[in-house]
Amino acid sequence: MSDNANMTQESMVPQEQAGKLYWYVVHTYSGYENKVLDTLQKSVENNPEMAKLIRDLRIPMEEVEEIRNGRRVKVQRKIYPGYVMVQMIWTTESWYLVRNTRGVTGFVGPESKPVPLSDEEVERMLHPASEEIKTDLAIGQDVRVLSGTLENLIATVEDIDPMLGTVKVKVMMFAGREQLVDLPIDQVQKVDL
Repeated sequence: MSDNANMTQESMVPQEQAGKLYWYVVHTYSGYENKVLDTLQKSVENNPEMAKLIRDLRIPMEEVEEIRNGRRVKVQRKIYPGYVMVQMIWTTESWYLVRNTRGVTGFVGPESKPVPLSDEEVERMLHPASEEIKTDLAIGQDVRVLSGTLENLIATVEDIDPMLGTVKVKVMMFAGREQLVDLPIDQVQKVDL
């Protein structure tokens, strides 16, 4: 028997993966994730045999809030830029189709051989737990308070907590005294000087 005793002779698929549906990760050129996804979807739609082997394709996305011009905006963001997830039965044909799709650089695994993800890894990649608020604010930047008792005061950003969606600012109070205040990120707007 050869060195590849644990592989089937015809397709070089590890026996433990033969005929089973798993999620795999494919590396793409930066910015090609959507093109790779579209190309693979069309290839699967046009080939009934491939539709039996490649069942699902995903680009892990998350919805995040960004603060733009003092307003909260929900946007979709790629969690893992440069990667596409493929749920497939690994055969020579399915490997060849995915591997030779324009924009694909290879499967994630040793020697570009697909390594299946565990159920926990799939869950973590497709359903991220935390929601982080993105902002264009920076520490040391001057901001205007948009509402509340400090409305229209100019403050300086001391700290930003994107997980809580808050910003700590230093405000000049009465008699020239500085005061640190925690505010929601959407209550401040950067001041363009």
